[in-house]
Amino acid sequence: MEIFKDMEVYDYEQLVFCQDKNSGLKAIIAIHDTTLGPALGGTRMWTYASEEEAIIDAMRLAKGMTYKNAAAGLNLGGGKTVIIGDPRKDKNPEMFRAFGRYIQGLNGRYITAEDVGTTVEDMDLIHMETDFVTGISPEFGASGDPSPVTAYGVYKGIKAAALEAYGDDSLEGKIVAVQGVGSVAFTLCDYLHKEGAKLIVTDINKAAANRAVEAFGATAVDPNDIYDVDCDIYAPCALGATINDETISRLKAKVVAGSANNQLKSTEHGDILFEKGIVYAPDYVINAGGVINVADELNGYNQTRAMKKVEGIYDSLLKVFEISRRDNIPTYMAADRLAEERIESARKSRGQFLLNGLHTLSRRK
Repeated sequence: MEIFKDMEVYDYEQLVFCQDKNSGLKAIIAIHDTTLGPALGGTRMWTYASEEEAIIDAMRLAKGMTYKNAAAGLNLGGGKTVIIGDPRKDKNPEMFRAFGRYIQGLNGRYITAEDVGTTVEDMDLIHMETDFVTGISPEFGASGDPSPVTAYGVYKGIKAAALEAYGDDSLEGKIVAVQGVGSVAFTLCDYLHKEGAKLIVTDINKAAANRAVEAFGATAVDPNDIYDVDCDIYAPCALGATINDETISRLKAKVVAGSANNQLKSTEHGDILFEKGIVYAPDYVINAGGVINVADELNGYNQTRAMKKVEGIYDSLLKVFEISRRDNIPTYMAADRLAEERIESARKSRGQFLLNGLHTLSRRK
């Protein structure tokens, strides 16, 4: 791996390597782009096979956060941290406090949050050393569990996708197939049920599926059968890559919109959805409620204000669909274009501002 070459090709700003011998901390902070503002992205703890694999993952995730934050309309750039280690065995308080000191040393260029393998308690330890952390405990003025807010954003996104596919954003009478009924999806089902949607659910945990059956009158099916049901909307809310060679021909829905990350196994599957006329709500746009929620903590958390911002996912997706039609491209490409256009506009504005400042200084001389 040629680090500087890879950073140049994909225009990364900074990689920070952090180690603390006493606690065993080995962390990599990747800052992709701060054009829109400080880089915001979570801290992931994982058992990587090699240091190179950890670097690649940090960089990949950081770039994803740039696009996610930009498409969500946040004045934040993209960054991510990976800590090398087993979150079940290698954690200790000193590790996260040491990591907090490294974040503090970046003086606000990077703001972290919880991610895979880390918890609110870990963020609280980081918070002992720095204020540049979100997703901490509510007693510190934070937002707590982001699942309900993420679910609300997905619900608004499904309505936007329904408008694009059916010409009406009402979900009354629509059949929604929900794959996975975890904490986000269960709250999403509540929103859908209250609007009059009919639910078909599945989960590898039968108790989770049965809970939705009892609460919302949903119909439960075997996990492998969810792709074959007659429905209007398929909502992937569990594992990624469920839109793949084996499943895509089985879908009967006109809309794919859910909370799962990395729903397309490859971009080719996004192309196929587009060719089939299936409206796909790009995952990092529709599931941005969580990051919008924690970003509000930076202003002193206000739930009403945060939920209002999350409603903007509806309009963000309408812009994605508009770009898709305008440029005749799949929606996953349109989402990237929306983010890139916003970043480029800010970059040009910043450049013009600096140019104007230089002209002012030259006139004074």
